[in-house]
Amino acid sequence: GGDSSLNLTSQKATDAVDSIFQSLRDIARVRMHMKQFNSIHNPGSNTHQASGSFFSPASYKPLLKQVVEEICNPDRLDPVDIEHMSSGLTDLLKTGFSMFMKVNRPHPGDHPLLIIFMLGGVSVSEVKMVKDLVATRKPGTQVIVLSSALLTPHSAVQLLFAPDRLQPDTDI
Repeated sequence: GGDSSLNLTSQKATDAVDSIFQSLRDIARVRMHMKQFNSIHNPGSNTHQASGSFFSPASYKPLLKQVVEEICNPDRLDPVDIEHMSSGLTDLLKTGFSMFMKVNRPHPGDHPLLIIFMLGGVSVSEVKMVKDLVATRKPGTQVIVLSSALLTPHSAVQLLFAPDRLQPDTDI
């Protein structure tokens, strides 16, 4: 709220920190209905074994990485939070008959072309991570990553904590 550190008061700092944490809670709340992709935080563990203690630190696993790993999963389980959208009459008939008989839905990894669109933006490191994951887990699959913006560390923080982050940029 201030233009310099001279105008900073304890109340302004507290309000700013409260606003940051409210933004983070709002972002987490968006994914609460998901069963598989509801967290990017792995709390780690502190397990005691007979030979001593084992400690694994908390870690961060990006949402995009989780989604791409699920799409390229060789076990081919039905994805929980990813849905197949029917695109034609044949697909609609299959979907309709699946209520009466066992019909497997197509898996997102079945197609040799994977198109990912990131609303809100994607960083260069995320694009590289997607490319490397697909090349390692599903060689021969072509991947196209599209996004509404190319994020830099500065722009990501700006978008995250902007007061009107859900409104489109009208300066285009």
